[in-house]
Amino acid sequence: MGRREAMALGVILAAVLVGAGLGTTRDRHPVDTSPATVDTASSDAAVFAVYVSGWVTTPGVVEMTDGAIVADAVAAAGGALDGALLDEINLARPLVDGDHVQIPGPGDSIAAAPGGGEGDDGLIAINQADASSLEDLPGVGPVLAERIVAHRDANGPFETVEDLLEVPGIGEAKLAAMRDSIAVP
Repeated sequence: MGRREAMALGVILAAVLVGAGLGTTRDRHPVDTSPATVDTASSDAAVFAVYVSGWVTTPGVVEMTDGAIVADAVAAAGGALDGALLDEINLARPLVDGDHVQIPGPGDSIAAAPGGGEGDDGLIAINQADASSLEDLPGVGPVLAERIVAHRDANGPFETVEDLLEVPGIGEAKLAAMRDSIAVP
């Protein structure tokens, strides 16, 4: 076999292997279900607490370190149970101390779960709401809702209502119109 044929065979083999690897995760959620632990002795990162509830193996308070995301909290709670609606939450959302990560399952009200963003008090939870839920805010359409989500994803959760002023398209007047309809954090 010549060099050209060997290279062609290598390219074909690589394409087949990559294609096989891509096809295996299509219907699965890529959340590591092995329990995670935080080694505070060898880490300089700050440790904080997050409450994980819902469709996870071991609901409760877990310890996270700076840079942790929702998927890390799910793993620390023993992983998601079969039937968990992981597509309804943002697994890549950065976590902060005191966060509550609720994993919805069949029969759960998605609107009340993180992602839906509406709590029992009728307020929109600005740090959990998806773009379509944010459109329920006064003066917020699809474009501005996407900007809010993009800003939150890029910069982490909003700590105060006034942090919304950093989102392009939100000024004092628009913030005043939506202030009584949102919950932060």
